[in-house]
Amino acid sequence: MNRSVRAVRGATTLEVDEAEHLIERVTEMLTEMIERNALSNDDIISVLFTATPDVHSTFPAVAGRRLGLGDVPLICAQELDIDGAMPLCIRVMMHVETLLVRDQVRHVYLHEARSLRDDLPG
Repeated sequence: MNRSVRAVRGATTLEVDEAEHLIERVTEMLTEMIERNALSNDDIISVLFTATPDVHSTFPAVAGRRLGLGDVPLICAQELDIDGAMPLCIRVMMHVETLLVRDQVRHVYLHEARSLRDDLPG
């Protein structure tokens, strides 16, 4: 079976915009993404993080670096400022090489972000 490039999505929310809390929540999300999809660091091609405009305390990529993704390209961007959007939200798209087919990829939505994807099992 051939390995394919897949995108694994995730999102989490913060209770407060504080650096250590953000790092804790993003670490939790990344760990779940890696574990649920049986990934190793070598499988991860790159990671794109977005944060809503109300997040100012630190870059979500800091959590990735602390988790050991030091040799993986990580980038942060600001999410669009849309009226009614979920506040204090961090989203991620992780590009990976995997044997999983598209419908086997397990996306991770934690805390209040679970409501963003009600089509996914809790």
